[in-house]
Amino acid sequence: MANRLADETSPYLLQHAHNPVDWYPWGPEALERARKEDKPIFLSIGYSACHWCHVMERESFESEETAEILNREFVSIKVDREERPDIDSIYMQAVQLLTGHGGWPMSMFLNPEGVPFYGGTYFPPEARHGLPSFQTILMHIADAYKTRKSEIDRAAAEIRSSISTANQPSTATTLTHDLLERSAMKMVGSFDPTNGGFGGAPKFPPSMSLDFLMQVAHRTKDKHLRHVITFTLRKMANGGIYDQIGGGFHRYSVDQRWLAPHFEKMLYDNALLARLYLRAWQWSKDPFFARIAREILGFVQREMTSPEGGFYSTLDADSEGVEGKFYVWSRAEIMEILGEEEGRFFCALFDISEEGNWEETNIPNVPKDPAEVAATLGVSSEKLTEIVIRAKCKLYGVRAKRIWPGRDEKILAGWNGWMLAAFSDAAIAFDSADYREVVTRNADFLISAMSDGKKLFRSYKDGRARIAAVLEDYAGVAWGLTAAFEATQERRYLDRARELCGEIVTRFADEKGGFFDTAIDHETLITRPKDLFDNATPSGNSVAVDVLLRLALYFGEETFHREAVRALESTGLLAHRHPSAFGFLLGTAEWVLGSPREIAITGPEQGQSFNALMRVVGDEFLPHRIFVWRGNSDLPLMEGRVGVDVAAYVCSGYVCQAPTKDPETLRTLLTSISAAQR
Repeated sequence: MANRLADETSPYLLQHAHNPVDWYPWGPEALERARKEDKPIFLSIGYSACHWCHVMERESFESEETAEILNREFVSIKVDREERPDIDSIYMQAVQLLTGHGGWPMSMFLNPEGVPFYGGTYFPPEARHGLPSFQTILMHIADAYKTRKSEIDRAAAEIRSSISTANQPSTATTLTHDLLERSAMKMVGSFDPTNGGFGGAPKFPPSMSLDFLMQVAHRTKDKHLRHVITFTLRKMANGGIYDQIGGGFHRYSVDQRWLAPHFEKMLYDNALLARLYLRAWQWSKDPFFARIAREILGFVQREMTSPEGGFYSTLDADSEGVEGKFYVWSRAEIMEILGEEEGRFFCALFDISEEGNWEETNIPNVPKDPAEVAATLGVSSEKLTEIVIRAKCKLYGVRAKRIWPGRDEKILAGWNGWMLAAFSDAAIAFDSADYREVVTRNADFLISAMSDGKKLFRSYKDGRARIAAVLEDYAGVAWGLTAAFEATQERRYLDRARELCGEIVTRFADEKGGFFDTAIDHETLITRPKDLFDNATPSGNSVAVDVLLRLALYFGEETFHREAVRALESTGLLAHRHPSAFGFLLGTAEWVLGSPREIAITGPEQGQSFNALMRVVGDEFLPHRIFVWRGNSDLPLMEGRVGVDVAAYVCSGYVCQAPTKDPETLRTLLTSISAAQR
C-alpha cells in the first residue's frame, strides 16, 4: 500500500512511498496532526543519491516492527534536502549543535511546533559501534515525551534560541588585498604536497577555494599558489574520483589520494568543476585542463540533460544495490573488450591489474605521467593518446549496457543556474555553437517552465514546477542567465536576471547585511534561515553578491552594488577567519577590490576581424568582466558605440582605452589592465 508520499514528484520521496511507515511530506497536514494528537514528530531528511539513506531505508523504514513504533508514537515526515534546502539548513544546524557533526540521513525529533529537541544521523537496526539501535532510540524518545515533557520543552527552547542566533553577520570589516592574501595563505596551510588538495581523507574537490586561489595567484604572480592549484587540479582529474571513461566527477574521495570515490555524481559539483577547469585553462594555457572541462560538459550533455533542456540533479552511487559496480572493471574484462595490444596499453596507463586497486576490482585512474608510461611501453605519447581515445569509446559502449545507477530527474533552479553559467563560459571560451545551443535551451527552460512570470519555483519534474524558490535559486538563475546573455546576447536573459536581482534586494535582504535564504513571504518556519557558508555548494549569499556586482555594472544599478558590498563586508571578517568555508565569497571580494573589465565588441558578427577579437576574450583569463557584443545600445557599456565598424572597447576603473581592431592590441589592453590592478 502506498503512503502519502505517492503523490510527490521527488524521486527520493517516491523511493519511500511504499514503506510501511505512515510518511507525510513536509506541510501543514503533518504539523496539525502532531499538534492535535500531541505527538512528537520524527523528521527524516536525505536525498536520492545518498548511500546511507538507502541503507537506513532497507534496515528500518521497510521494517514492519520499526514502522509500527513510528506509526503509533510519532508523526513521521520525510524531506528531500535538495527540494527543501531551507528546512535542511535549519535542522542541520540543530543536529550539529546536538552531536557536533552532521550529514545524511538526518534523523530529527521535533515537538509539534517543529522545534527540535533531539537528533542524529544514521541509526542502525541493532546496537553497534557505540550507536544504540533505532528502535531503542524511538522507544526512549516516546517515553520521554510522555513522562519528562518539561525537560523536552527546555531542550527545544535552548536549541531554538541557538539556531535563531547562528550565522548572524560579524562586525563589518573593510576588505583589503592584504586580508585576501592572508586568507589565501591560511587555505594553503593544509595543502597536501603529495596528493594535492587540502587535509586528509575524505577529500572533497575544493572547487571554490581553488577558484579564489587562482584569482589571487593571477593578481600576485605567486608561484607557490600556482603550484598548489595546478598540482591539485591534475591530481583530481587523474584520480578515480574522476570518471576516466565517461567524464564527470564523483562526489568525493574516501582516501587522501583521490583514488576511491563515493560514486554518486552531483550536478552542482560538475557545474563548479567544469567552470574551474575551463578557467584554469584560460589562466595556465594547459590543454589538459581544457580537455577535462570539455569532458565534464560532455557527460552532462549525454547523461544529465532532460528533453526540455533542464539539467537533472544526481546519479546514484549504487547500481544493483552495490556501490560503484557500474564504474569498476576487472583486467580480464578490459583485455577481452580491447584485445591484447590496446588492452595492455590501457591497463598500463590506467592502473588496471589482476589483483585490482580497490576491493579486488579496478577503478581506472592515472597515477603515472602518461609520457613516462608511453616511453616504458615503447610508443610515442601521440600513439598512446590515440589508443586511449579509441579504448575509452569501446569501454563506454560496453559500460552503457550495464544496469545504470538511479538518476534523480528532478530539475533544481539554482543548480541549473550554476551549470548554465559553466556552459555559457565554455561557449565563449571554445567558440562552440553546440554549447550555445545547450545554453539557449536551458535558459529558455528556466524562464518559461520554472517561473510564473515573476516568482521562481525551485523544483521541476514530470511537467510540474513546484515549491517556492529560495535565495540559492534566485541568485543561481540570475547568475546563469547573466552568463547566458554574454554567450548569446539574447537580451531577455539579462533583463530577467535584472528582475531576479530586484527580487533578491526587495524580498531577501537582511537589514543587518546579507540575505536570508527565504523570501519575506515564504512559509513561516521556526526561524528564518541564513546560510553564509560555501560548503558543498556556494551559499545563496555568495552567488547573490557575485551577480549583483555584475548587474550593477551592466545597468549602472547603484542599489545592487551597495547591497552586494554591504553583504560582503558584513561577512568578510568571518570569511577571513575560516577561509576554506568561504571560497566563493572571497572570490567576489577580489572583484570588489579590483577593477572589472568592461568589454564591448561592435560591428558585423560574421567575418574574420570580429571572430579574432572574440577569440581573444575567450582565450584570456578574465575573472572579473562583463561582455557585450551585439546591439544593446541602451546599456551603459554600449552607449555611443553601436556602429558598423568592427572594434573592441575596454574600460576599467572608470577609464576607457582607445578602441582597437587589432586582436593583439586587445590582448595587451586586457592583460596590461590586469597587471595594473596587482
